[in-house]
Amino acid sequence: MKPLALLILLMLASLTPAAPVPNPSDYPVTIHVSSSQFVSGFQQLEVIIDGKPYELSGPFVNGLLALGDYKARLIKDEHKTTYESNQEYELLFSDSKTGKFSVIGQSE
Repeated sequence: MKPLALLILLMLASLTPAAPVPNPSDYPVTIHVSSSQFVSGFQQLEVIIDGKPYELSGPFVNGLLALGDYKARLIKDEHKTTYESNQEYELLFSDSKTGKFSVIGQSE
């Protein structure tokens, strides 16, 4: 009985669809990471987006993000008032994994 149950379980696992691979054309923004650091359990990045400096914060998973250019897309863009914003970007990495980073600072 156990071999049959194991066979059925393996067959069902093989029917589970794989996660879709992100399409790079869905990531129209280029983000240049110029600094990456670990702060209080999070990863903080200093970046340039469309020629403007920002600070992003995201999870610290396996280490610091390498410096350089990344394809990204804006996934959250809330403006409840004319003077406040809440934005989040999803970065696409070279292995097709993604990471979400919130805008926590901006400067001129």
